[in-house]
Order: sequence, then structure tokens, then C-alpha cells
Amino acid sequence: MTETTFSFIPRAARSAKPRKTGLTEVRGPYYSAYGPRHLADVLETVGAWVDGIKYAGGSFALMPADAVKSINRLAHDHDVYVSTGGWIENVLRFGPEAVDRYIEEAKALGFDVIEISTGFISLPTDSLLRLIEKVKIAGLKAKPELGIQFGAGGSTAAEELAAEGTKDVGWLIAQAERALDAGADIIMIESEGITENVSKWRTDVVARIINQLGLEKVMFEGADPAVFEWYIKNYGNEVNLFVDHSQIIQLEALRSGIWGTKSTWGRIQNLAP
Repeated sequence: MTETTFSFIPRAARSAKPRKTGLTEVRGPYYSAYGPRHLADVLETVGAWVDGIKYAGGSFALMPADAVKSINRLAHDHDVYVSTGGWIENVLRFGPEAVDRYIEEAKALGFDVIEISTGFISLPTDSLLRLIEKVKIAGLKAKPELGIQFGAGGSTAAEELAAEGTKDVGWLIAQAERALDAGADIIMIESEGITENVSKWRTDVVARIINQLGLEKVMFEGADPAVFEWYIKNYGNEVNLFVDHSQIIQLEALRSGIWGTKSTWGRIQNLAP
């Protein structure tokens, strides 16, 4: 592990990178524009706690290739993987050839993970499995993003999402199991319908997902301090989470037990293996 200041102060155990659990994936440029110089500052100071960077909304498609390669190289220099985010939803509209070229260019740009999101589209499970196979054949990691809310992932109004209704969590789990069997490396769980844009959190959905798939095989979107605090309080500091890059320190302070709210102060523990 990276030697930090005040290391004589006890804290909850955290495994070293590359981790299998307790992963923190952070959002790349989207809500705020940033490039390699800003990212270098982040990774030089708290890079020990960043496991992955996920571009959002196809933001890389608005950048020069050299800039994307620079960001991805910098991430790799700090043992951080890079994910495309769910932009393949857009690419799928233009047919199989566009998908093949997308995967090919993503690899050439230095991406490690292709996220396969289905929040905005209706995609048969067999098609999802074929996409996973394409990604794996290309030598990249496949990360399906699944959820119970159709229309998730695009800042859609809560009222509009509510009108769509939600899927049964049993369907999500069955699809995730088939994806994992087909070679998917991990499943991203979309927050809409569970902890985002809902009148009441669906904690029952989270419990069923973790109980049936296991902590190591899922990552939860939790870019809200109250949400990621709830996950850690209920499932420990080894739960895999996706947050905004501005929340790295707040999240890791909670994971390590060096800070917290009234609800978590001094309660986050983990024994070293």
C-alpha cells in the first residue's frame, strides 16, 4: 500500500491495487471538463484509491485522439483502468459494422473496459451476450450495465421515469448471471429506480443482487454521499462503487474509517487478511 502521512493512526484495512473488491471507479470528463493535467494532480495525490476511470456520455467522442490517449496512458501509469462508459447504446443504432469499428478504435485508444449499457435501448439478452463475446475476442474487459429502470442514465426527470415503471429484479439477476457465464468481468448496477429518482430507496433490490451475485461481481452507481455511505454502512468497505471524481477523498475517508457522519463515525471496520 502507498505510505501515507499519519500512518500510525489505525484505520480500516484496505487491499492494495489491483483490487478485486472495494473498487472505486470515478467519472471521467462529463459534468466537468478536465484533461490530463487535472487528472495528473488527482492521481498524484489520491491515485492509490482510484481503481478505474469511466468516461461518460461519449465524452471521448468530442476530444482529439491524442488527448484521449494521453488521459488513458496517464491512468495506466497509476495502475488505473479506463472504461468507455455506456456509449455503445448510441453506436448500436448504426449497425454491426459500427460496433466492430467502435470496439477496434476503443482498443487502439487504450481503453481497457467496454461498458455495455442498455438503459435507453431494448436489447435482447442474446444480443447482449454476443456483444460480450465481441469485446472479449478483442482482448478487452466487458462490463454490462444493468438496471430496473428503462430510460436510466441520461438525467431524465423523475416523473418521466416513474411513468415508465420498473423491471423485476429477478430479471436483472437472471440477465447478469447469463452475462457473467458468457465472460463478463463485472456488472455495473444503474442507480435509477434503486437509489436515484425514486421516492423511496429500493434497498430490497440491492440485497437480492448482492445475495445472488456476490459483492465481487457487481459495482453500484452511488454518486451521492448519502448513497455511498449507506452502501458502506450496510455492506462494508469492500463494496464496489462508482462515484464522481470530485468525491474520491470523501468516499475513501469513509472506507478507511478516518472520517464519517454521525451515522458512521468510528463504525467502519475491516480486519487485514
